Amino acid sequence: MSARERPDLRTMSGLEAMTFLLEEVKSGRSANAASIGVTLGFDLTEVGEGLAVFTGYPSDRVLNPLGTVHGGFALTLIDSCTGCAAHTVLPAGVGYTTVETKVNFVRAMTPDIGPVRAEGRVVAQGRTIITAEGKITDAQGRIIAHGTSTLMVLRPKEGAN
Repeated sequence: MSARERPDLRTMSGLEAMTFLLEEVKSGRSANAASIGVTLGFDLTEVGEGLAVFTGYPSDRVLNPLGTVHGGFALTLIDSCTGCAAHTVLPAGVGYTTVETKVNFVRAMTPDIGPVRAEGRVVAQGRTIITAEGKITDAQGRIIAHGTSTLMVLRPKEGAN
């Protein structure tokens, strides 16, 4: 299915939209759910109510000058998994945007670490703000980074088409 044929995700609940994107990736109809994943090297791999999981593939494309994986890679994974987790609890036509993401880097990531898992979970959901937490672990389950995101719920304006 080409991007032109993709249904309007805004007509689906957040969970329906994220599930659709996951199925597109799993079936091979789409290389990735979002272009940032293609750029940095991560894929959506699991969704559920209040949950989103990405698998990241650190490589020499995302290194800092010292030869370790740039912190922006981990920050983007945390922002993505927490934001998508928040998206899963929203009704159709309602969006979100990140207000703040804070990440604690626990251990250095190198390109030879192998795939990492970024898991985001909703902590609290209000009418205008959602908070979520995320963590990145390596194949042995060791925490690489963890953090929190505050997300603003974006509702359509009354009377808007």
